Amino acid sequence: MKNRKISIVIVDDHPIVIEGLRTMLNSQPFFNVTETFTSGSEVINFIRSHTVDIIFLDITLPDINGTELCREIKAISQETSVIMFSNRSERSIIIQSIQNGASGYILKNTSIDELVICIKGALSGDIVFCNETKQIISRPAHNILPIPRLTKREKQILQMVAQGKTSNRIAEELFLSPLTVDTHRKNLLQKFHAKNSTELINLAVQQDMIEE
Repeated sequence: MKNRKISIVIVDDHPIVIEGLRTMLNSQPFFNVTETFTSGSEVINFIRSHTVDIIFLDITLPDINGTELCREIKAISQETSVIMFSNRSERSIIIQSIQNGASGYILKNTSIDELVICIKGALSGDIVFCNETKQIISRPAHNILPIPRLTKREKQILQMVAQGKTSNRIAEELFLSPLTVDTHRKNLLQKFHAKNSTELINLAVQQDMIEE
């Protein structure tokens, strides 16, 4: 941090959040917000050709779940530290983010002083959390399950189930047999540990795995 500013990228689908965070970070002498993006595809294209020290990444984006985007970013640029920056405070999402390579998880009500400490910690190789996130992950995990890993087809069928489509309708639209669709639905129930489709959808919504 001695001779150059730390390059920071912000990824959030709310411009007002981006501007607020940019102003806070740029007020610090060693930080420079080099770019901001409102979608995951934009930041992926950017980091393929630019060196970035820190990425502040929201969970909810219009084209991809933030935890999955974190995994993609780390696959492209292992040296970039990704700090999740979100209003989502579910313990399972925090844990999944770290499992996917995030260097930390900070809630959006965090102060600038905490942000600075977390950035410095992440650059030193630490896993960082704001005080509120520390309290969340320190609580006992009562039957908290990790976010299921779904295949592309399972994600597609999950979305269609959430839209209220029957197996026959899904099979018709995807050019599959109804038996194949039923098999995928059973696999989804098992992965979410759900008893029925209603519980499946509720759990998927909680995990932010269904598009609005």
